[in-house]
Amino acid sequence: MNRSQARELAFKLLYQMEIQKQINKEDLELFFENNDITSEQAKEYVEDIVNGIKANSEEIINIISKNLKEDWKIERVSKVNTALLKLGIYEIVYKKLPFKVVINEVVELAKKYGEETSHSFINGILASVVKENN
Repeated sequence: MNRSQARELAFKLLYQMEIQKQINKEDLELFFENNDITSEQAKEYVEDIVNGIKANSEEIINIISKNLKEDWKIERVSKVNTALLKLGIYEIVYKKLPFKVVINEVVELAKKYGEETSHSFINGILASVVKENN
């Protein structure tokens, strides 16, 4: 399993977290089992994403909120877009991964799973985050 595939699985789990509001160890194991994730490297990557976003949730939400248009509130952002933004921000800001790769892959996930305008919305927010953090 490559990093792109693991990132997509991490997104799916983050989306599940947006719906359920919480993921425990059993949910995580069930997710790995249901998605046939056997690679320890993939499991570690997904767990790191989930735990890192949980640990920095408040700050990540603040980053999203301050990069929204003035009249927008985070509650207005779809759960798919919220999960994608959390993933992108965590990897760019906290993991210090190359922002071009992260943005490209998160935008591709937005095209696949989001609404018609999700990819441009995600691209704009993540580009603002990169400008702030460089």
